[in-house]
Amino acid sequence: MKWSWKIATVAGIGIYVHWPFFLIIGWIVMVRLGEHSSAAGVVEGVAFVLSIFGCVVLHELGHALTAQRYGIQTRDITLLPIGGVARLERMPEKPSQEFWVALAGPAVNVVIALVLYVVLLATRDPVSFDAESLSGTDFLLNLLQVNVFLVLFNLLPAFPMDGGRVLRAVLAHFSGDYVGATQVAASIGQMMAILFGIAGLFLVHNPFLVFIALFVYLGAQEEAHMAQVRSLFRGLPVREAMMTHIRTLAPSDTLETARRELLAGEQHDFPVVENDKFIGLLSRQSLFQALAERSDDVAVRELLQTDCGTVEDTEMLDTTFRRMQERGCPTLPVVHDGRFIGLITLENVGELMMIASALKQRKARSEFRSVFERR
Repeated sequence: MKWSWKIATVAGIGIYVHWPFFLIIGWIVMVRLGEHSSAAGVVEGVAFVLSIFGCVVLHELGHALTAQRYGIQTRDITLLPIGGVARLERMPEKPSQEFWVALAGPAVNVVIALVLYVVLLATRDPVSFDAESLSGTDFLLNLLQVNVFLVLFNLLPAFPMDGGRVLRAVLAHFSGDYVGATQVAASIGQMMAILFGIAGLFLVHNPFLVFIALFVYLGAQEEAHMAQVRSLFRGLPVREAMMTHIRTLAPSDTLETARRELLAGEQHDFPVVENDKFIGLLSRQSLFQALAERSDDVAVRELLQTDCGTVEDTEMLDTTFRRMQERGCPTLPVVHDGRFIGLITLENVGELMMIASALKQRKARSEFRSVFERR
């Protein structure tokens, strides 16, 4: 994720902090100073926020380390103002695996809460959870309550929370329909998001609850969309969706040649090829930037992008599509045994989805007519 800084590595997993996280620290400092707190009070406020996010990191590590037991690696964990995100290389294939991976995070918070409760029992008697305690300044007790809240909130049956994934895993296990289970879980999540939004706007007048509602609604929508994509592209190799009627450039071609090629057709990105070997990609953005800064006779070999790499034509389309989205690569060159053979773009993947949807509708209408005619 852009504008994130690495702060640690745990079990080979990079821990990153996204820049808005520091706004929370600044806000806590300003609030404490506004309350005329002492330096110790300011430090305690910051320490409490850092402790909460430490619990969030442990929560995400619970997901990541459980996923590793099923052979699923985690790219990184990023701390955001709304919590943490563990980016798994892929989602668990079996409902039982998704069930345990999803539950592992809240289970960590349960363990933290129990440890804190034992510490509180050993140091005071009794431990109270009344309204006065909830508004108090007891560091450990407040941290315990935060972990209880994290467990309850994350177990809500709504995507993208863990409870939504648990619900999908259970439904998929009994129905055998992963996409259908996702649609049901996503619909429940969106209904809950609407209720959150109504409560935030009209009942408790809490803008943060409205923000959570928006986050849940969009997360559920995205999860349903990705499930459809996975179902559609499962078992489909990249070569089935790649473009083959494309124009290529040679490394010695000039910027002027690239400009003419861009104007001559609808192709946006140009693979640069030499002896059937892919050298690099000249994107439309790089071309426009070069036209503004460089002379027309500069060779395109000086303008190439290679950071997205290539994809073999035998690789699966669903994993390639996810890779393109995560790395911000709208275009990938397709190779076969090192030889350039085509391009795969997010645009033509989208077209493939629309074609598949149209064919599915045609098939459904045909089956409906057949049933009607038999009657």
